[in-house]
Amino acid sequence: MITETTAFDLSRRNTFRLPAKCAAYVEVTSPEDLLGIDFDSLPQPVKVIGGGSNLLLTGDFPGTMLHCDIRGIDPLEEDVKKEGDIHVMVGAGESFDSFCQWAAGRGLWGVENLSLIPGEAGAAAYQNIGAYGVEAADVVVRINAFDRASGKMAVLYPEDCDYGYRDSMFKHSGGRYIITSVVYRLSTLPSARLGYGGVRGRVEQYLSMNPDESLTPSLVRGIIISIRSEKLPPVEEVGSAGSFFCNPVVPRCHYERIVEKEGTQVPHYDLPGDMVKIPAAWMIERCAFKGVCRGGAQVCPTQPLVIINRTGEATAGDILSLEEDITKAVFERFGIQLHPEVEHI
Repeated sequence: MITETTAFDLSRRNTFRLPAKCAAYVEVTSPEDLLGIDFDSLPQPVKVIGGGSNLLLTGDFPGTMLHCDIRGIDPLEEDVKKEGDIHVMVGAGESFDSFCQWAAGRGLWGVENLSLIPGEAGAAAYQNIGAYGVEAADVVVRINAFDRASGKMAVLYPEDCDYGYRDSMFKHSGGRYIITSVVYRLSTLPSARLGYGGVRGRVEQYLSMNPDESLTPSLVRGIIISIRSEKLPPVEEVGSAGSFFCNPVVPRCHYERIVEKEGTQVPHYDLPGDMVKIPAAWMIERCAFKGVCRGGAQVCPTQPLVIINRTGEATAGDILSLEEDITKAVFERFGIQLHPEVEHI
């Protein structure tokens, strides 16, 4: 089914809950719906929107917002190349956390570390979401999409997607592909990823206190949810777009200069090619921005990587002001240019 609305209010379609409108809003509930849309007749440009959890709407949008409300979590009966693997097709409009819950509840490994990330399954593959050492690209088998260039459905594989840190070719295709569903790889075999963000310590502590329990996807999911809940206010209660900035990657020599200048240990993650990832949250806190406000916007007091709509009445200008001040301060102190993870529209 296709529904189309003009002068659509987007305030409930972005998790910052910022007031903005688009000239037209189109929603489809099946891949076949896309074949019947005359895209040229719609107000331009046409932008695909998911759950709105990674957007900063800086003003009204002159074109069309298109949402694929395609649901379903369906295990596939198909040959797999690795013992224990199970392929699951997830509709683009399905809540990604609902998929994580579904998988953990069935004892299936692969996406438990991505629990509680807001947004939808199609956007997860588009954005290449990641947390606690796991990225969506690690578990994508293939992507079903509508190709606006050919007017036909297409199947894309990870090697087609040019995946990188919070990046993919979808972001640079000019809206050519509209994701309708994603086939994700899960496993019945234990494959816990615990080496990031203190997860291992939490898991070991829990198991030591509960010796009759064993390591399961549900246990890891519960730990991840606990850690995230301690740091991040639920977007249902306090508007935000999750992590606002990408964690920068710098040459090791730059990292060592920062250590020398700061005179303290600097949290980091070693990467191939003698590169180092430094948490943006640490740098933002060192620049004394934790809890800082601009109008109705605030750097989250418990997680400085997040900007929140503190009052519920923050404007895009309030958020942009914080972004500009943080970016400037971090560059002046560390010589590192922060880049937003949140998409500005």
